[in-house]
Amino acid sequence: MRPTSGPKKSLAALLASVTLFSAAPAFAATTYGEQLEGFQYPFPLQRFSFSSQQQTLSMGYMDVRPTGRANGQTVVLLHGKNFCGATWEGSIRALSQAGYRVVAPDQIGFCSASKPDNYQYSFQQLADNTHQLLAHLGIKRATIVGHSTGGMLATRYALMYPAETQQLVLVNPIGLEDWKAKGAPWRSVDQWYQRELKLDAAGIKKYEQHTYYSGQWKPEYDKWVDMLAGLNAGPGHKKVAWNSALIYDMIFTQPVFYEFGDLKVPTTLMIGTADTTAIGSDIASPEVKATLGHYEVLGKEAAKRIPGARLIEFPGMGHAPQMESPDRFNQTLIEALAQR
Repeated sequence: MRPTSGPKKSLAALLASVTLFSAAPAFAATTYGEQLEGFQYPFPLQRFSFSSQQQTLSMGYMDVRPTGRANGQTVVLLHGKNFCGATWEGSIRALSQAGYRVVAPDQIGFCSASKPDNYQYSFQQLADNTHQLLAHLGIKRATIVGHSTGGMLATRYALMYPAETQQLVLVNPIGLEDWKAKGAPWRSVDQWYQRELKLDAAGIKKYEQHTYYSGQWKPEYDKWVDMLAGLNAGPGHKKVAWNSALIYDMIFTQPVFYEFGDLKVPTTLMIGTADTTAIGSDIASPEVKATLGHYEVLGKEAAKRIPGARLIEFPGMGHAPQMESPDRFNQTLIEALAQR
């Protein structure tokens, strides 16, 4: 007896559902608001509103008081391009327990901060915004810790406000080389915008696993992929992508590399030596790409350029040692701050 057409359709539908299930992404399609509304910050998120470039903007920030015996000092944590103040969660907790007041802001264009339709991005402007926030909080002098793009910003801040910078810590900062001068191709803001519009969870995880965590992955990293992918997939998708494009242009065209010798504050470099981050390397020729992003060399060279700099290396770690090995990193950071 021939089977009827009904079972054939049911089997086809079953096979289709199995195929769809097996091809499902590793991350749920979570979305967050334009200012990361819906994402749970590890500490209370406050807002600082101010006027900049003829518009009212706001920065989200965490201001965490010491839980251990207060030492009267403040540490400001500056996040990287694909990070937020929230990604400093482990370091905030460790520093607070060690007696520090900790301030972790989200810069304009990032995370919980405003995403303006038009903004002239510069590291000077972001440093000034941060300086205004600290003045608002009554903080006259602080240790500035910057990771990744936050390292470029922290450097600019220390150059602009040396008397108010107690010490400077750069954690796998980008900008230890001038990618453009080395031959990495320039992208227009429009090209960056089209690239950022295509950002998704799968691509974010692949890049972070390779660059941030030396090819490894732990379940605790998932929420940071979710954070970034959810922001980019949310209702502010186009504004988030546009601001991201403007920020990438700032990073590529405004090097701090040539001013390392002008730093006048105690400086510590904390470098995961397996890091290969280099803006523009993804579209560079094989010959140029081979010359970029060698942090095991760049860290040592930067330490020579910065007067009196101290270099602390994390052999085999990637771009985010504070997330890859938080206990080890935080203990090292706290010891370094005390020694300087």
